[in-house]
Amino acid sequence: MKSSAPRTQGDPPKPVSFRTENYKGGTRFPPARQDWGELNYALVGVVEFNVEGVRYLSPPHYAIWLPPDTLHDAWNQHDIRYVTIYVERALCADLPATTSTLSISPLLKAILADFASRDVTAPETAEDLRLAQVLVDQIRLARRFDSYLPLSSDALLGPILRSLQEHPGDRRSLAEWARMVKTTERTLSRRCQDELGMSFNEWRQRMKLIAALALLDAGQPVQEIARQLGYSNASAFIAMFHRLTGISPTQMKG
Repeated sequence: MKSSAPRTQGDPPKPVSFRTENYKGGTRFPPARQDWGELNYALVGVVEFNVEGVRYLSPPHYAIWLPPDTLHDAWNQHDIRYVTIYVERALCADLPATTSTLSISPLLKAILADFASRDVTAPETAEDLRLAQVLVDQIRLARRFDSYLPLSSDALLGPILRSLQEHPGDRRSLAEWARMVKTTERTLSRRCQDELGMSFNEWRQRMKLIAALALLDAGQPVQEIARQLGYSNASAFIAMFHRLTGISPTQMKG
C-alpha cells in the first residue's frame, strides 16, 4: 500500500529552514504549490518529481530546485533519507527561475551537516544566518542541468544518445562512436560538454542508473542487470550504483 507524506503548511521559518526525514518506499507526496523556493535531495535513495508532466530524478549528490509557486508532486519507490531546504521568496530572486537539477557542492553538504549536528532547523544566531546566506549562494552558483539525464537534438550526438538509451549495454567507447559517425573523438567530447553539460562517460553512467532502477523495479536479479548494462561482472555494477545512490542495488530492492 502506498503511503502519503504530509506537505508543509504555512510559511516555513525565515529566511531559510531545513528538514531531514526518513520515508518508507512507496511514499507519495501529493501535488502542492508552495510560496517559497525548495531545494530537495536524497541523502540515501532516489526521489522522483513530476513538474507539469516532466520527470526529474534526484539521486544523492544531485538536488531538484523548485522555484516559488511551482506545482509539483513526488514519490519514492524505495526507502530514502531526504533533505528539504526552504528558501523564502525574497531570497529566490537570484536563484534559478525554472525547475532545475543542481549538483550539490561539498560546501553546501558541510553546512547542512553542521546544522544537523547541532539540531538547527532554522538559523537564528548571527553566525548561523551568515552560514545560511552562504548556503543560498551555493544554490545560486551550483552547476545546473535541465534534467538528471539531458538529451540533445544535435545531428551527431543525438542519434548516439538515443541508441544508448535503447541499448544501455552497448560498450562502445566515444572514439568508436566518433568513427561510426565520421567525426573525431574531440568533436564528440566537445559536443557532450556543450549540449549536455557533462562528459560522455558521466552521461552514460546516469543513463545506466536510470535503466538499472527500471530493471530492479521489474524484479531482475543484480547479476542479470549487470550483464544487460554491459558490465563484465556484478561488482563493477554495484560500485557504480553505490557511488551514484549511496546504497547497493540489493538495498534498493529492499
